[in-house]
Amino acid sequence: MKKPITNKVLWLFAVGQFGWSLLSGIITSWLVFYYIPAENSANSGILGTGFITQKPVFLTLTIFGLIMMVGRIFDAVTDPLVASWSDGSNFRGGRRIPFMKAVAVPFALSTVAVFVLPSFAGKEILNDALVFVLLILFYFFMTVYCTPYNALIAELGDTQEHRINVSTYISFTYIAGLSMAYLVPNIAGVFEASLGAANSVRLAIGIMAAVACVAMLVPSFFIKERDYIDSKPVKTPVFRSLFQTYRNGQFRRFVYSDVIYFFAVTLFQTGLAYYETVLMGLDESYTFLLTVIMTVVSLALYVPVNRLAPKLGKKKLIVTGFFAYSFVFALTSVCGLFGIPAMVWGITIAVCAGVPMAILGILPQACVADVSELDALESGESRSGMFFAARTFAMKLGQAIAVIVFTSMTASTGDGSSAGPMKYRWTAIIATAACLIGAVIFLSYDEKKLLGRIDDIKKARGGENHAQE
Repeated sequence: MKKPITNKVLWLFAVGQFGWSLLSGIITSWLVFYYIPAENSANSGILGTGFITQKPVFLTLTIFGLIMMVGRIFDAVTDPLVASWSDGSNFRGGRRIPFMKAVAVPFALSTVAVFVLPSFAGKEILNDALVFVLLILFYFFMTVYCTPYNALIAELGDTQEHRINVSTYISFTYIAGLSMAYLVPNIAGVFEASLGAANSVRLAIGIMAAVACVAMLVPSFFIKERDYIDSKPVKTPVFRSLFQTYRNGQFRRFVYSDVIYFFAVTLFQTGLAYYETVLMGLDESYTFLLTVIMTVVSLALYVPVNRLAPKLGKKKLIVTGFFAYSFVFALTSVCGLFGIPAMVWGITIAVCAGVPMAILGILPQACVADVSELDALESGESRSGMFFAARTFAMKLGQAIAVIVFTSMTASTGDGSSAGPMKYRWTAIIATAACLIGAVIFLSYDEKKLLGRIDDIKKARGGENHAQE
């Protein structure tokens, strides 16, 4: 007899999301900023100027953008492999938790290493190679932790109530981790006088990585997977399992919009520090303050979103989130203009961004869990790891494209010319258009049909079990 899944268990599980989102936030928000210099910002590029190749190596493609793109593609390709290992495993501790426990420490260490080891003055090629290798390791460890972790969303979300609750909780801890990542310049400022700009940044990241590591280990040590989940190893080979996943029509519709969504959001997130320093004229230390405002607004909407989802349906709210993000990105494209004070721009954008952040932070995971549950009911195999890996593949594909687009659009030409602030505005304009396209695509997702099919199968099987009794 399995133990009932409680909200306490779901909260312990959500702590792990805080840890990995903190590490991911550090890489996504600060890696490009600290390695590639921006106009009107004294601290940008402090780790890369003279160390990392800055000029485009082919047309407008930078070596740094190519490195990050290849890292993301590698990360995406390994998702199905790790998902298959997890779905097919039969460890004493479960199919998911043992992976998470094994990789938490190296995941945190690789995050710090990306900012610390490429520091050989005058040896750009060596540093470029180090960044590449370390990012590959970072993304591999993230995949080994996150793919089994995400699979547990469906398995711990054994009912619609638990599914929406766990999606809400991990959205909260995701935002908390991402918000803490924006504290890097603030923490670094405490040590800058004694350690210098570069080393103070590295120490700040080391401190935050240690916190993240502890958080990632919480579900590994406090949730006994076998006590709550009766899972059996999946014997379907990896590529057949992946093929079956993408054959699911509802899942494909979801994934198409998801690729575009993550492209847009990553483009915006990568450019956030540049929007604030170059377009608004703020110091990068304000990033955390604005993120706190955005987070508070988002958290205030968590309860309404949680309550409205069963009544209105997840689909309607997700489409609303797409349009809301489009408005935010469009607003960002003109920030710093019309004589409006910088902080007014920053606060306005932060408040508006809190709305779609709440919606799209909670509900998409629940959609994947719905699709995964129906597939398990129809096929007899629980392949939640592969479904979430396939979703993560789409996410990382969108992120990889976003990074290469951003670094290419904002790269210095090397001849002293510059497109000025307009190049950053164009990234926000592209993000706006992408979100609008994503909204249109998601309209084809048939949530009503999917949930109706789940209910029909459960009622039929419930009737069969009652008859047998």
